[in-house]
Amino acid sequence: MGNGYTGTILRIDLAAGSIRREPLNQKNAQEYVGARGLGTKYYCDECDPNCDPLGPDNKLIFMTGPLTGTCATSSGRYNAVAKSPLTGTIGAANSGGHFGPELKYAGYDGIIFEHCSEMPVYLYINDGTVELRDAAHLWGKDVFETTDLLREELGDEFRIACIAPAGETGCLFSAIMNDKHRAAGRGGMGTVMGSKKLKAIAVRGTGSVTVARPEAFFEACVDARAKLKAHPVTGAGLSAYGTQILVNIVNATGGLPLRNGRDGSVYDLADDISGETLAAKYLLRNKGCFGCSIGCGRAVEIKEGPFASKGEGPEYEAGWSFGADCGINDLAAVCDANFLCNQYGIDPITMGATVACAMELFELGAIPESDIGFPLRFGDAAAMVKAVEMTCKGEGFGKIMGLGSYRMAEKYGHPELSMSVKKQEMPAYDGRAIQGIGLEYATSNRGGCHVRGYMISPEVLGIPMKMDPLVTEGKAGLLKTFQDLTALVDATGICLFTTFGIGLPEVAAQYREAVGSDESDEEILLKGERIWNLEKQFNIAAGVEKDTLPPRLLREKLPEGPAAGKVNDLYTMLAEYYAARGWTAEGVPTPEKLASLNLK
Repeated sequence: MGNGYTGTILRIDLAAGSIRREPLNQKNAQEYVGARGLGTKYYCDECDPNCDPLGPDNKLIFMTGPLTGTCATSSGRYNAVAKSPLTGTIGAANSGGHFGPELKYAGYDGIIFEHCSEMPVYLYINDGTVELRDAAHLWGKDVFETTDLLREELGDEFRIACIAPAGETGCLFSAIMNDKHRAAGRGGMGTVMGSKKLKAIAVRGTGSVTVARPEAFFEACVDARAKLKAHPVTGAGLSAYGTQILVNIVNATGGLPLRNGRDGSVYDLADDISGETLAAKYLLRNKGCFGCSIGCGRAVEIKEGPFASKGEGPEYEAGWSFGADCGINDLAAVCDANFLCNQYGIDPITMGATVACAMELFELGAIPESDIGFPLRFGDAAAMVKAVEMTCKGEGFGKIMGLGSYRMAEKYGHPELSMSVKKQEMPAYDGRAIQGIGLEYATSNRGGCHVRGYMISPEVLGIPMKMDPLVTEGKAGLLKTFQDLTALVDATGICLFTTFGIGLPEVAAQYREAVGSDESDEEILLKGERIWNLEKQFNIAAGVEKDTLPPRLLREKLPEGPAAGKVNDLYTMLAEYYAARGWTAEGVPTPEKLASLNLK
C-alpha cells in the first residue's frame, strides 16, 4: 500500500476450517495505528466483554504495526490480543524477535482467529499460500521441539510462533513464544491459543514494507538511531548487562521486593543475581530482535552443577521473580527456571511470583507439605526450580500453581498474600518505595504491569527528569502521559525500550513519514490516549475489579532501608490521576472524554 501497511487481514475460522482475506479497515488504522491499538479495536468491535476467555466466542488477534518490519528503530514487534483468562481484562501481549516482520513480508498486517478447532492445527503461511494443517504430531511438544520440527518440515526460512504443553493444558499464564525465546508473555494469550487447539503459526514472506515518504522516513530513522546510540542506557548499558543491570539500581532505592514483598527492604545478596554477575559468569553474547540497535537479549550457559543449562535471559523481572522474590541468590537456579519458562511457554513474572506466594503460604502453614509433595521454603533454590518444572508440565501441585497466585492463595484462605492487581502479578518494583509505580500497577488496564507506563524511568533512572520515588506529587499527570505514549509505541510496532533514549518527537516523526500523515506530535499522542480509554471501556463492561493494590502495599510499612516506614499513598494519587484523565471520581471515562476521543 505504500504507507507502512500491507492492507490485508487474514480471518481464520478454526471451527469451519475456512480462511478469508479482507481489506484492512483504514479508518481504524488511522485512529488506532496498529498492533496493540488496532488489534484491540478489532477485538472490541467483534467480541462480547463477558465472553468466556477459553470459549469459542473469545477471538485471538495477531496484529503488527505500521513500523513493524521497516528500518524504524527496533521494529520487530507484534501484539497478541484476546480477553485474558488470568485477569478477565483486555489482554494485549507484546513480543519482538522476527515473527512480526515476517508476517508483514508475507503480505498481512494481522490475523484474526475465530472459534475453536476440534483437532490440533497449525496455520501455514507462505506468501499468498495460507493453509490450516494438522498439528497432531506437534501437540504435547515444547517450544523448542515444535519450532525445530516445523522448520525441518518446512524450511529454516520459516518463522514460528507456538505454544507448549502449558498452553495446551490450561495454565492460565501461558505465553505465545516465537523465535524460541521471544514471548507474548503476559495474561495467558498462549492459553487462549491452546483453547482453540491452535498449536502454531509458521510464516514465510518474501515481500517488503513500503512507506509513504521514503527519504523523510529514512532521515527520521537515522536521527532516532543516533540518539539511541548516544544515550548511556540504550547505547551501552543494556547491551553490556541487559535489563538485569537494574537489580542493584532498584535495590539501592529499597524497592526490590523481597520474599513475596513480605520483607521488602534492601537485599544484601542482590549483587549475586545482578546483570553484572550474569555477564561475568554465564554470558555467551548479547542478542537483539529485528532491527534492534540495543541488543539487550542474553545468550547464557550454565556449564556445570545441578542447574547446568543453556538458553536466553533472564530479563530483570524474571531474574527478580525467581531470585529476590523467592529469597534466592543462586543465579544458576534463576537462569534454569527462566529457561524452563521459555521451553514450556510460561510467563516468568507470574510464575516466580506464584512460587514466592506459595513459599509464604507454606511457611505460614496454610499449604500442607502433602499438597506440594516437598517443603517449599524461601531460599530453597532446588525446590523453586522443581515447583517451576511441575507447573510447566502441569503435574501435581503445579496444576494449582498454574492458576496464578491469586486463585492459589484464595484456595488456601489468604488471597491478600497474592501480590497481584486484577489477578495479574506485579513485577519487580515495590510500590511503597517507588510511589508512582504503585499507581501504575493499580491503574494498568491488563493488571499488575510495569510496561504500561514505565514510571521507573523518572523515579529511579531520571529519564526524562528525576523525580523523588518517595513522593506522590506530580506522579499522576506524568503517568497518564507515559501510559498514552506507551500505548502509541506499542501500536506502531517498535520496542518500548527505545523510549529510554528517544521520546514522542522521534516516535511521531517515524510514524508520520511512514504512513504519510501531517498530524502534529500532540495529535499522534492522542491516538495513544484513545487506545487507553478503549481498553478501559472494555474492562468496565467486563466487570473487572476497580483500581487498587494488595493490602500489603497499602498497610504494611517497609521495615528498613531508604523507604523505611512507607506504604503506598495510592488514593491521593488515584484522585489526581482520574482528574488528569478526565474521568469520574470512580474511574469511569465521562461521555465528554469519550466524545473528544471519537469513542462511543
